[in-house]
Amino acid sequence: METEEKEMQTSRERTALLTLLQAGLWERKPAETACFPLSDAGWESVFRLARQQTVTGLVFQGLQYLPDNLLPPEALLMRWTAETDAIERKNKKMNAVLEELYSMFREKGLNPILQKGQGTARFYANPLLRECGDIDLYFNNSRAWKVALDCLRSRQVSVKRQADESVVYRWKGIDVEHHQRLFDLYNPFLQGVVNRLEEQKGYRHFILLPTSGGRITVPSSFLELLMQNLHILKHTLGRGVGLRQLCDMARVCYELHDEIDAREMETACRKLGLGRWCPLLHAFLTEYLGLPEACLPYPETASAAQPLADIVWRGGNFGLHDSAWNRDTAGWQRKRQTARSFGHNVRFASRYAPKETFWLFLQLMKGQFR
Repeated sequence: METEEKEMQTSRERTALLTLLQAGLWERKPAETACFPLSDAGWESVFRLARQQTVTGLVFQGLQYLPDNLLPPEALLMRWTAETDAIERKNKKMNAVLEELYSMFREKGLNPILQKGQGTARFYANPLLRECGDIDLYFNNSRAWKVALDCLRSRQVSVKRQADESVVYRWKGIDVEHHQRLFDLYNPFLQGVVNRLEEQKGYRHFILLPTSGGRITVPSSFLELLMQNLHILKHTLGRGVGLRQLCDMARVCYELHDEIDAREMETACRKLGLGRWCPLLHAFLTEYLGLPEACLPYPETASAAQPLADIVWRGGNFGLHDSAWNRDTAGWQRKRQTARSFGHNVRFASRYAPKETFWLFLQLMKGQFR
């Protein structure tokens, strides 16, 4: 009986989180508030879940649409306000660092492509409420890659190589990664397909800070949607994925759907072996995040999004809150955990993306043993 009651409580808290998340994501009153009011303990759980899924700011925005009598206790509301303020301040710092990096690379004649992150934040009604992570820059040719690394070395920046052949470093307290590929796609037999798409669709620009006027290069609309899709798949197949990444996909779909040819996108996804994965992703976006079906990249959804939802709830942001994952481990133990995380998702992977899973696992294992 206690187990059943606990499961019901957990379900109610998750429903409350999603209700507030949708309100904040789309800036509208919740259609249903039957899960409220919550107890003080219930509100603490919702706050904890929001932090685990790195959607604290978005859920805080959703609180603005609740009646006063349904709001959390004042003490928690103050903590939530303080954490949201910290998110906004980190975003401002991230923007300043990104502008500084672009300025430095432009001086060397480079034009890196920003992947996700602050480029994705521009699709939100309030970009500063999206919780930021690191800065991912893509250099699309070997010369640019080398010049960028030489530029960092000349400034005595310590660079570390990752298992997936990217490099990472710290710049004024912000993690920055350089990548040699635009898409998180590891099947070597499909690289020609994505390379042709990248060449055909190209990039676009946006102004991050109106005061500076500096242009940031990002993927075109078609490539943006595909990049977000594959990024989510990569982490879903690996350690896990959280609501923030799926919110990113929802906002990108919402803002860009008028610019995308649905038939062309469906054809591309099928060529890339995403025929089963995309309908599941679409189902999650509509069922759990409230994305209008008309905004999907193409109109096909799975009958249920539960398989993806199970992974989201199990591990939170990038699987970091999975009880089976210990972030304090290092060396061989960490490598063993990486392999184990793939094992947890083997049934899911074999159904939705078996070939990509094989090549992704092979790439990561090869990197681990260098």
